[in-house]
Amino acid sequence: MKKILLINLLLGLFLFSENVFSKESNYLEEGIKHFNNDDFEKSKFFFEKALVFNPKSETSYLYLAKIFNKRENSEEEELNLNNVLLLNPQNDEAIYMLTLIKIDKSDYNEAEALINKFNLVCKSFCSKKKEINLKFEKLNPENAKNNN
Repeated sequence: MKKILLINLLLGLFLFSENVFSKESNYLEEGIKHFNNDDFEKSKFFFEKALVFNPKSETSYLYLAKIFNKRENSEEEELNLNNVLLLNPQNDEAIYMLTLIKIDKSDYNEAEALINKFNLVCKSFCSKKKEINLKFEKLNPENAKNNN
């Protein structure tokens, strides 16, 4: 009797977890679809729903950061990028985006650390190295002294 109850319980948990992951996946797909159509309000809603079902959805946090970037809300963008990097410290796109924020805020030390990290882990965003280095050079205090 106990074995049957245990089997039923495990089967129920399995089916429940499959349903949860399926919903998270659907919300993520819908969010990406709306994001690609520039419907940021709807996409934000779907990414937030995906996070309810899977709080460790790196992709949802990354897209939320992109939405806040489009809305020019750097505080919320940075918060979501930090969540991405907590889940995956080697996400080169998140490092790139966060570096741009730090450069815009003239945070030289943090930008430098992020660039060094970016150079170590870049995979899909390696083409952005030149751009990020040029922006960083403008921020560099040594270059500012030499220009005066």
